Amino acid sequence: MREPDRVGWGFISRYALASMGTSLVFLAPLLVTLALKVNSLVGIEEAPNSLALVAGTGSVVSMIANPFFGKLSDRTSSRLGMRRPWMVAGLGGGCVGILIVALAPSVAVVLVGWCLAQLALNALLAALVAVLPDQVPVTQRGSVAGFLGIGLPVASVTATYLVQLFTGNRLLMFLAPCAIGGFFVLLFAVTLTDRRLDPADKPPWSVRELLSTFYFNPRTSPDFAWAFTSRFLLVLAYAFLATYQAYYLLDQIGSPEADVPHQIFLGTLAQSVVLIAASLVGGYLSDRTGRRKVLVVTASILYGVAMLVIAVSDTFTGYLTGMAISGLGFGLYVAVDLALVADVLPDRATAAKDLGVFNIASALPFFVAPALAPGILALGNGSYAVLYTAAGLSATLGAAAILGVKRVR
Repeated sequence: MREPDRVGWGFISRYALASMGTSLVFLAPLLVTLALKVNSLVGIEEAPNSLALVAGTGSVVSMIANPFFGKLSDRTSSRLGMRRPWMVAGLGGGCVGILIVALAPSVAVVLVGWCLAQLALNALLAALVAVLPDQVPVTQRGSVAGFLGIGLPVASVTATYLVQLFTGNRLLMFLAPCAIGGFFVLLFAVTLTDRRLDPADKPPWSVRELLSTFYFNPRTSPDFAWAFTSRFLLVLAYAFLATYQAYYLLDQIGSPEADVPHQIFLGTLAQSVVLIAASLVGGYLSDRTGRRKVLVVTASILYGVAMLVIAVSDTFTGYLTGMAISGLGFGLYVAVDLALVADVLPDRATAAKDLGVFNIASALPFFVAPALAPGILALGNGSYAVLYTAAGLSATLGAAAILGVKRVR
């Protein structure tokens, strides 16, 4: 495959908005509404374990769905293109799943709805991420990934703002992010000059071909393996924060439940302001200097420091300080790491599948974190300080893992 042509600002802005829209649909439940929904059904004593079941099972679905739909996207020879059909179908199915969660009368129905949402939204995500190696040349990937990184903090702030804006109306708390995020995804899908696959170029299906959907060979792709390990460890730290911050505020900070949505909004805002600047600067420096590893290592260490600040805090101000530092680390990370991964893909012809496999490193932590958290909390006598200290250690180990990458400076 030839190197893609340079992309213009119109494409970059629509792509960034679509990335923001996808994150908005995903993050509103993860950051606030899913935890509050579970809490409303079972109460604060049972909520952490019930949330662990829902979030953990959804993560398993995500780990299977992302590479599987990535594989299907790589093999799609539709007249509409390879990526567009999965963006549209994934968005529709994901919104239906979130609606089921919003209306669920029990944790069991929440579980069904969240699994459907994860299944469909990972089809959207697999296709959307594959556009980067499809259409963006190596010399622009850091900068474009930096703009994509803006989508995460903007979505986080928007999601938490919408949730606290519609406090008291459970349905709108869930569906307003879907409506706004879905608009930007559809805008990008409609205007995308999508890559097309000749039906004659599709490889035949086989059991071996199907199993390869979920696998890469670390011995033939060691750089990809090290990048996978680093991403897993960093996102594990993020998963501890995102999944349990509502309970951290309730338990360690002592916040009233009615104040938690607004406090998470303020924390996310503090994080996001720094994250946006770090993402843009990091992506620019990555392309300008041709160095990605040192920036990823620095980002991971900063995120580890942020987790430790949150761990030792017993005031809302301390929480805000930790969130701001986490924005610096995570912003630098999301901009540079995505460009690094695109540079070390095993095969550009199977970009969506390989990025789907790589996304397991982002999905698996949301299964592992809820599974580990109750045990860590038990060892620490219910202390969220111990939980976030473990998160800081995980992020630091992620910095060490990226040093194994050799093909990228």
